[in-house]
Amino acid sequence: MKYFGGCDVGSTYTKAVILDENGKMVADTTIRSKINSEQSAIAAMEEVCKQAGLKDSKELAYLIGTGYGRNKVPFADENISEISCHAMGVHVTDPSVKAIIDIGGQDVKGISVDTDGTVKNFAMNDKCAAGTGRGMEAIANLLGVNIGDIGDMSFDVDEEPDPVSSMCVVFAKVEVANLMRSGWTKQMVLAAYCHAMAKRVASLLTRNGMEAEFAITGGIAKNKGVVKRLERILNVKALESQNYDSQIAGALGAALIARDMYIKKVKRMG
Repeated sequence: MKYFGGCDVGSTYTKAVILDENGKMVADTTIRSKINSEQSAIAAMEEVCKQAGLKDSKELAYLIGTGYGRNKVPFADENISEISCHAMGVHVTDPSVKAIIDIGGQDVKGISVDTDGTVKNFAMNDKCAAGTGRGMEAIANLLGVNIGDIGDMSFDVDEEPDPVSSMCVVFAKVEVANLMRSGWTKQMVLAAYCHAMAKRVASLLTRNGMEAEFAITGGIAKNKGVVKRLERILNVKALESQNYDSQIAGALGAALIARDMYIKKVKRMG
């Protein structure tokens, strides 16, 4: 049995997936990214290979590196943009998806997907961390809130507050402090920040001319405080897949591409 790997090294989390030769996922992991991309990739690949019963990543027939640190994945046979990998990872598990919004640690990408899973076009936010996973973590840390609790807490308000106005995380922190001093609760602040993020993501989707139905990848896909507000703004429900974890879509896509590349290579060699 041959195995294929995908390693998605993000600025906040690193994800790795291993597939068998039939395309079945046999192992996956998500770890907090370490001090540099190479260490992150090594740690993630050690964990996922252990799950799959492999000695190390050298036993993989083909390995694709992707994400922010894709050029630092040891033993990778090739490096591919996370945009292509997210598109493929979602498409294979749910071919009905024609648009993806990937909310990563330091950027947001709107991806339009063709019928074969390739990328038709894409748009990105600016380099500011506002509206990203890193920005959400900054607000959670400022409030002393577990990031996993943000979604539920953001709906624990009597009335939906206006979104925060600051686009920069540094200024957003100042605004949050001022709101707390003026009597806002943590729940109100989180609601305002989730609302602001949802508005920013909706603007990116609209600017890219995407179709109404979309899927969300990245850790923020698990934050219903953002997702439900985004659905409300766009007046459409985000597509959900029961076949994969939204956070590992990029690594899954990388492993799928690795398998396809290996098969094509074997065919070329006769």
